[in-house]
Amino acid sequence: MNANKIIIYQLLPRLFTNTCEHNIYNGTIEQNGVGKLNDIDARVLKSIHDLGVTHVWYTGVIEHATKTDYSAYGIKSSNPHVVKGNAGSPYAIRDYYDVDPDLAESVPNRLAEYKQLIARTHEAGMKVIMDFVPNHVAREYHSDAAPAGVKDLGEGDNTGMFFSPGNNFYYITGQEFAPHIDLGQGAGAYHEFPAKATGNDCYSASPGVNDWYETAKLNYGVDPWNGSKHFDPIPSTWHKMLDILKYWAGMGVDGYRCDMAHMVPVEFWRWAIAQVKALHPGIIFIAEIYNVGLYHSYLGDGGFDYLYDKVTLYDTLCNILQSKQMASDITGCWQTVDDIKDHMLNFLENHDEQRIASYQKAGDASHVLPALVVSATLTTCPFMLYAGQELGEKGMGAQGYSGDDGRTSIFDYCSVPTLRRWYNGGKCNLSRLSPAERQLRHTYQQVLKIATSEKAIAMGELFDLMYVNMGNLDPGKHYVYLRHYNAETLVVAVNFGGNAAHIDIDLPEHAFDYLHLASGTYKMKELLTKQEREAKIASESKLHLDIEPHGAVIWKFKASREKNEL
Repeated sequence: MNANKIIIYQLLPRLFTNTCEHNIYNGTIEQNGVGKLNDIDARVLKSIHDLGVTHVWYTGVIEHATKTDYSAYGIKSSNPHVVKGNAGSPYAIRDYYDVDPDLAESVPNRLAEYKQLIARTHEAGMKVIMDFVPNHVAREYHSDAAPAGVKDLGEGDNTGMFFSPGNNFYYITGQEFAPHIDLGQGAGAYHEFPAKATGNDCYSASPGVNDWYETAKLNYGVDPWNGSKHFDPIPSTWHKMLDILKYWAGMGVDGYRCDMAHMVPVEFWRWAIAQVKALHPGIIFIAEIYNVGLYHSYLGDGGFDYLYDKVTLYDTLCNILQSKQMASDITGCWQTVDDIKDHMLNFLENHDEQRIASYQKAGDASHVLPALVVSATLTTCPFMLYAGQELGEKGMGAQGYSGDDGRTSIFDYCSVPTLRRWYNGGKCNLSRLSPAERQLRHTYQQVLKIATSEKAIAMGELFDLMYVNMGNLDPGKHYVYLRHYNAETLVVAVNFGGNAAHIDIDLPEHAFDYLHLASGTYKMKELLTKQEREAKIASESKLHLDIEPHGAVIWKFKASREKNEL
């Protein structure tokens, strides 16, 4: 496994090891169960690592608003009217310094259980990524676990001002919070005066049902009415959020996935990331960001290591799987981010998106291989998969707050059918999986291990072959490219179509010059099937490729003194 290629496995502990066989719609934690941090033991982690994973992103670890009552443990209950689902959103943070009690076998020892999980993950040969949610918090945010001397968010705010650089929140002065939802009656009603601005930049006391009404927007010193920036002196929110980053990094966390990073000023990131990296040089920062125009700024100025590549490669691959775009459009994806392509984060799924095997996307997990190969091997950048993706999870059925939308609910207590059968009460084996699910997991393992072990993918150059092959293949269904490092070259070809492809491709003279390839006859090995052949590699010859329906091939050849060594 090559350390230069990062493979991230995202999982929600609440869902991941939940063994409840029958989910009740809108069920409680007692009815539908919940996964625990302690259940993610050495056997589970070995199975994840064996997929080719280098980093585990534990999603929803921080205490967030929930309808489950933990007041017996000194944790104040959330008002249910400002909680989405029974379990609540992992992105409506109640206490940045605490671990979610749902995830603990022993609630009083929840922080220790998380520390132990971090240690187990490291012992299994992987690193730990956790969420940093900087843009918004739960409406009833209050930390009862912060270290001594740490001031709470909102403590000392002047609530009579809509905006003040010294405030942590924006206040809709003189107005009661009145969203377009039921806030209850009598003693159980939710009251907030003055109303705080809502997390999705809704500066109204009356957010709609589709707004992030359960969250309050944090103030980083930007006046939203005129865009003016007030960063001198450093705003209070900056200091408080930096303290949180340092707190978890000090416990051994190896990286942060920063939620909606583009909704926080880049100046904060430059200031904070530099300080955290000064203390923890190996830590990485990943930005969830959807504005291509901000990519360079958040990498160069902000200091991020990697950015979500949703609006280019992810969206394009999904559209190709649905025959809404041409396979040749992949070229435009890497060209859009060419000088920063190795700093993107590729994925086919995460908790925000529909399952790639859902009927809303590919519709069939067996059709996903070409998109997987492109996403994992096109550049050296990290690739991320979402727990259950490797098993073809479809995200079918409404669980409660989350409808039947092809997503696995992050708001409800439920279990995930494919994961539940793979987990198999802690055995982590294939005995309860269907033959198709077993094959799919094996395919993911093959592709991910190729991505991390082949230097041409983990460290090498990309050479796109489409510009000389548009007449040799179907540009709507086929895509071909080279990956190269030193003496090793991979010919990667994918077929998004439902019919087998038999194509003869050209390798241009420019590829030989640019990659310093020597023409000749080489022994070649197909890395997915282990098939071997001999072929002439030269600009004046065509290279024949056979690709199964919805398939891919990765042919490797290696230059040597004999020019024919694998």
